[in-house]
Amino acid sequence: MSESLRNDGRIWVPRKKGDKRPPQEIPPGERDYYLERKYPSFGNLAPRDIASRAAKEVCDEARGVGPGGRGVYLDFAEAIQRLGRKTIEERYGNLFEMYQDITAEDPYRAPMRIYPAPHYTMGGSWVDYNLMSTVPGLYVIGEANFSDHGANRLGASALMQGLADGYFVLPVTIGDYLSGQMSKKGSPDRAEFKKTLADVADRTKRLLQVNGTRSVDSFHRELGAIMWERCGMARSAEGLKSAIRDVRALRDRYWHEVRVLGSGEELNQSLEKAGRVADFFELAELMCIDALHREESCGGHFRVEYQTPDGEALRNDDKFLYVAAWEFTGDRNEPRLHKEPLSYEEVKLATRSYK
Repeated sequence: MSESLRNDGRIWVPRKKGDKRPPQEIPPGERDYYLERKYPSFGNLAPRDIASRAAKEVCDEARGVGPGGRGVYLDFAEAIQRLGRKTIEERYGNLFEMYQDITAEDPYRAPMRIYPAPHYTMGGSWVDYNLMSTVPGLYVIGEANFSDHGANRLGASALMQGLADGYFVLPVTIGDYLSGQMSKKGSPDRAEFKKTLADVADRTKRLLQVNGTRSVDSFHRELGAIMWERCGMARSAEGLKSAIRDVRALRDRYWHEVRVLGSGEELNQSLEKAGRVADFFELAELMCIDALHREESCGGHFRVEYQTPDGEALRNDDKFLYVAAWEFTGDRNEPRLHKEPLSYEEVKLATRSYK
């Protein structure tokens, strides 16, 4: 649901673990308005990375609501009493209708059940109309570029923008850029060009020849679950190490058990998806390696071993004050980290407090 709902809704869960009573039967004294309790200066308007992590924590404590216990309540009862139902309808009527259509529950009478979904960055690098940055040949997609959302994003544009950029814009704009390079360094007679072409053909052939019994989608879902649970809003060294092992093991199974329908002789969306999931395995492993290396909590990256007694993020600026890039060193080889130190001369580093 929209972030705007937090303007008037109060978020809470039952105080007791395993309390399965309907929300209307739980008296105020037995409710935990945990955002207001933990972050009194921000309350229900705590930044989304903080609010998301707090929701996951109470669900992990077995105090979540709804099927599976993976939700929290977003309650408008007090706002309706204070402002009147008409005002709430004017502000959120379309969202309430959408929720009721999905859940068959009336949010005017009972709290919504919500859970945080993954979000992307806010704002980003400048790009031109073709999504190319100020570095020739370097393209930036999704919310990594400033695009149409500037310092914030428009509604639910995050996922749609990433898909639009990746599926529709880049295949055309990158091709336009590369076509202008063909007479320079991109000649098809170059060894690098021939090697890349051969690598793509080899991977396509390998995917089609596996002829296993398991769908691409089933692998995608299992890999997504590993990443969500162990490299999501809160990560630990133990969880990340196990995620790296499981991603590698699942990747090996992928190349022995996946079944890709169709052939490579025509437009084949099943084959295209299989290639994207193969790429996702490599990216997922690198994300876990990078998160394990980063021994601090900062921004959207929260390592449970690095937090203050109050549960705030504990940064380690002395060790992680740099920008970095990981270099691919070959299949099954550990990537190599390259660092460039950051020097703050005009801006003073400070840690935000939510108290």
